[in-house]
Amino acid sequence: MLRLAVAQINPVAGDLAGNVGRILDSAAKARARGATVLLTPEMALSGYPLGDWLGRPDFYRAARQALADLAARVGDMTVIVGHPAAIDGRCYNAASVIENGRCLAVHCKNRLADSLFDESRYFSADRPPAVVTLNGVRCAIGIGGDQTGADAELILALAASPFVHGQERRQLAAAGLPVIVCNLVGGQDERVFDGASLALDAGGNQRMRLPSFEAALGVVDFADGQLHSADLAEALPPLAAIWQALVLGVRDYVGKNGFPGVIVGFSGGMDSALALAIAVDALGAGKVRAVMMPSPYTAQMSLDDARDMARRLGIRYDEIAIEAAMRTYDALLTPLFSGMPLDATEENIQARIRGNLLMALSNKTGALVLTTGNKSEIATGYCTLYGDMAGGFAVLKDVSKTLVYRLAHYRNSLSPVIPENIITRAPSAELKPGQTDQDSLPPYDVLDAIVAAYVEQNRSPQEIIADGLPEDAVRRVVSLLRRAEYKRRQSPIGIAITPQSFGGDWRYPVSNRYRDEF
Repeated sequence: MLRLAVAQINPVAGDLAGNVGRILDSAAKARARGATVLLTPEMALSGYPLGDWLGRPDFYRAARQALADLAARVGDMTVIVGHPAAIDGRCYNAASVIENGRCLAVHCKNRLADSLFDESRYFSADRPPAVVTLNGVRCAIGIGGDQTGADAELILALAASPFVHGQERRQLAAAGLPVIVCNLVGGQDERVFDGASLALDAGGNQRMRLPSFEAALGVVDFADGQLHSADLAEALPPLAAIWQALVLGVRDYVGKNGFPGVIVGFSGGMDSALALAIAVDALGAGKVRAVMMPSPYTAQMSLDDARDMARRLGIRYDEIAIEAAMRTYDALLTPLFSGMPLDATEENIQARIRGNLLMALSNKTGALVLTTGNKSEIATGYCTLYGDMAGGFAVLKDVSKTLVYRLAHYRNSLSPVIPENIITRAPSAELKPGQTDQDSLPPYDVLDAIVAAYVEQNRSPQEIIADGLPEDAVRRVVSLLRRAEYKRRQSPIGIAITPQSFGGDWRYPVSNRYRDEF
C-alpha cells in the first residue's frame, strides 16, 4: 500500500526559504499521519506565477540551492516538489522527486499554460515524462495538463490552476488511471488559486477533496488499484466560492506585501459597501478604515447608511467634507473656464479631491487604498482617472455590477452587515443633483450581458445583437469600452475571477483605429 499526503500549501512568490519551511512543515504533518510520500503543488518551492524572474539565471541558481536545502532536510520522506529548473541550458517548469538529500527523478512540464501565464516565454517542453516507483507503485508525474500515464498505475499531478467563476476545472487526462491532483492555494497579485485538490479513481469519481481557498493536508491510500481517503470536503456553492476568492485575494495581497491595513473611500453606495465587507472578512475590523468624503451633492441618506454600516462592521470611520476644497478649485479654475458650461470636468474634480485625500492618508499611515470600481464601470470608462481609480488594489475589478448585488445579498445571508437601504436604492455617483448611473449607462442587466458576451466570450457585436440584446445598447457599450482603454491601462491591478478580466490577459492596444462591424 502507498500512503500519500497531499500538501495544498499557500507559498509566497520568491520566498524560497519561507516556502522550504512551509513544505517541511507539511512533511512533518504528513509523517505524523503515517504517509511516506508528500505531493506538493506546481511551483510550490518558488510560488507562482513569477513573471520575468523566470528569465533571470540568478533566480534559477537560488531555486536550485533551495531545492538542495529541502532535499537535505526531508529525511526519509519522499517529497514531490514543483520548482523552476535550468537543465542543459534550457529552463523548465519542473517537479523533482527527492528524499534523503537525493533527487530520484525530475519531470518537466510538456503542455505549457500560455493562455494565463505565458509559459512558452520562459520554459521549454522537450523532455520525456517521468515515471517513478514509490512503495512498489508505478507513479507517473504530471504538471498541469500534461498527457502522461504510460506504463503507470497511478498519476500524481502538480497543479497551479486559478479560480475562474463559471468554469469547471479540466482534470488531467488520465487515460483511465486513478489520479491525485495537488493544486496551489492563495492569492498572487491578480490570480487567486483555490486549492480544492482531488483524488479521482479510474472512473473519475472523487475519493478525496481538500477545502477550497485554504491551506490543507489530505492523506490518500492506494492499494490494489483503488484510492481511499477520509478527507472529502464539500464543494462551495458558486456565490460562496466567489466571495472566498475575493476575500483570499485581498488577504494575501495585503499580507504578502506587508501593508498594515487598508483604507476604503466609502460613499454609502453599493460598491464601496461590498468592498468594505470583503476587506473586513479578509483582514478583520482592526485593519480596515472607511473614509466618507461628502460633497454638497451627497444625500443625507448616504451619510446615514455609511455611519450605520461602519457601526455594524466595527471599523474606524472618518468623515472629511470636501466642499471647501471644491470652492478652492472653483476659484482657481473659473478664470480659465470663462464662458464654458459646467460638464463632467467639475464632477471629476470632486472624485480627484477624494482620491488625493485617500492617497495622503495612505502615505501617512502606510495603509493600502482599495479602489471600489466594478467591472461594468471599468469596461465603459464610468470612472475617473486619479479619482475613484486612485489606489493600490482593485477589489471589484472583475466583478460586474449585477454580481455586486448578488454578492451583497449573499454576504447579508451570513450576517446583515450591509444596510438594506444601500442595496435597494438606485446607484448614483452623487456628483450632481439627482444623478443616477442610468443617466449615462444602459440598465446594468443589459450592460453586463453585453460586456460578458464581448469581453469574456469574444463574441462580435453582430452575434450579440442576434442573441436579442438591443442594438443601440450594444453600439453604445462597445464604443465606450474601446474609448476607455487608456483608462484601464492606468488602473491598479485587481482580483481576476472570470475567463477574461481587465488584467494581464487583456492586451488590446490603446492607440487603435479598428472598429467592430455591426
